[in-house]
Amino acid sequence: MLELKVSNKRDILRPNIITFEEREQQIIEKREQEEIELQRAKRSPFKTFAQLNMSDSSTNAIYNLVNISPLAFNIFMFLTKHMDNYNAVMCSYKVMQEQFGISKDTIRRAIKVLKDYKFLEIYKSGTSNVYCLNKNIVWSSWGTNHKYAKFGANIILSESEQPKKKTKSEKVKQVKIKEN
Repeated sequence: MLELKVSNKRDILRPNIITFEEREQQIIEKREQEEIELQRAKRSPFKTFAQLNMSDSSTNAIYNLVNISPLAFNIFMFLTKHMDNYNAVMCSYKVMQEQFGISKDTIRRAIKVLKDYKFLEIYKSGTSNVYCLNKNIVWSSWGTNHKYAKFGANIILSESEQPKKKTKSEKVKQVKIKEN
């Protein structure tokens, strides 16, 4: 492979020497191409897909979960739907209570089933839970991205959990300063 050299002047006899302007144009074109590829990837119809491990152990675990606790399975699917590309999602019990129309204790028991059967791990962020779904069961990113699981999170908030904001705004006083 020829080494590319950048110079103030082009040398017709040496094709591996280009001008600074030509090199700048190459860099711009490369960045534009990378941006086009990034936009294409963002529009992909597969970005909402999740991968399901179809091994006997994973599918058997899912079948067992449905039999043991249909609610736990429904919560697992809810979290799967909202997880980010690192299998993480952050939401409160209140969000799940509103989603499923059930009590906090019922949610807590279903989450315990998911944790006990290793469908997810729970991490704390202040008083909130970050749910990291088992990457050996379900995954929403490319396969080699497993090593980054448990970093980053989608956060689901409930409107009813937010403090009521007053719409009253304060007036701002404007003062003019005279210059000498």
